Amino acid sequence: MITVDAQRLLGRIRELGAIGRDSEGRLIRLAASDTDRLGRDLLVGWLRQAGLDVAIDRIGNIFGIWQGPNNAGQAPLLIGSHIDTVIDAGIYDGCYGVLAGLEVIETLKASGFSPPRPVAVAAFTNEEGVRYTPDMMGSLVHAGGIGFETVLAAVGTDGSVLGQELARIGYAGDKEPGFLKPHAYLELHIEQGPVLEREGVPIGAVENLQGISWQRITIDGVANHAGTTPMSMRSDAGHAAARVITFLHDRAKASNTPTVATVGTMRFEPNAINVIPSQAVFTVDLRDPDEQRLQAEEAALAACLEQLAAAEGVTISVEVLARFEPVIFDIRIVELIEAAAKTRGLGVKRMTSGAGHDAQMMARIAPAAMIFVPSAGGISHNPREHTEDAELVAGANILLDVVTELAK
Repeated sequence: MITVDAQRLLGRIRELGAIGRDSEGRLIRLAASDTDRLGRDLLVGWLRQAGLDVAIDRIGNIFGIWQGPNNAGQAPLLIGSHIDTVIDAGIYDGCYGVLAGLEVIETLKASGFSPPRPVAVAAFTNEEGVRYTPDMMGSLVHAGGIGFETVLAAVGTDGSVLGQELARIGYAGDKEPGFLKPHAYLELHIEQGPVLEREGVPIGAVENLQGISWQRITIDGVANHAGTTPMSMRSDAGHAAARVITFLHDRAKASNTPTVATVGTMRFEPNAINVIPSQAVFTVDLRDPDEQRLQAEEAALAACLEQLAAAEGVTISVEVLARFEPVIFDIRIVELIEAAAKTRGLGVKRMTSGAGHDAQMMARIAPAAMIFVPSAGGISHNPREHTEDAELVAGANILLDVVTELAK
């Protein structure tokens, strides 16, 4: 039974993890930034060293393609993830899946394996959605879910335009998005949650992925003096926002379902200690693996806002930022992951992914599934993000086995 080169894989994860550090030591590789270019350059160098054909599409997605002499015209097996990060990130999220995909291809090449179909690894643009929205942008474009002209015009949080930034850093490619039609898609990822570690299971076979509903809510009230305005005469946008937050938290916590609700950003106007807020703008992140339940939560939030506007004397508007239905992954690939884990003597658990991933977009156009490995303490999007080396290597070996089977 062949295995990946553990030191090569782990060394690359750490080398890429050193790219994009700021003066405070924080890892920040936002999409299409200067530090993203440095990470991309390093990855493309490794792809070329491995003898892969490198292709870049117009949205900046990077593909390293292993094309054999006898598989021309066959749809490739695609392994993918991303290398852009959040602000003050850990070194594994996304990067592990891309580098493990490269490692699997190099291991198979060195073993003399001749795949009946091409095998490729992808690094998709702007999976995190920190600088530009929507998140999972590159894979969404590749799957045909949004036009590339639309996302190239996306304006970032810093006022930049994505298309201009991709051209500036040298990653506005010439391939048409979606040029590579996969036979199947696999993604290896850290769990970003506590379940595998808590249950002592080294491998997760991800069978479905939660639906996501992102909304931006704006509440308009009336600014007034904090000392002279009686409580009964206020139109307080801040208080109304607080009521929405507690409604969402209490409803999700009281539920016996996997529903989760998060208010992750908030801004007050005029944002002064002695002025009643005239405006509150905040975001709501609703997730559930069941589409009907997710719709029910959206409806409950809408009803809450309608009642609140009347009760608090405020006006409320809602903007939908992103909406993705839950995804059910390909059962055959899930079963291959389970079988590979059992063959290697590793425990395995079928799971739901609570986070969004490129795999949910790729599942629109090809059979897809994901492999999870544990995250220490369930921590991710954080410099304390950690997975033990042995667990990283184990996940890469499961990826190797499933790729070998699917490539046949």
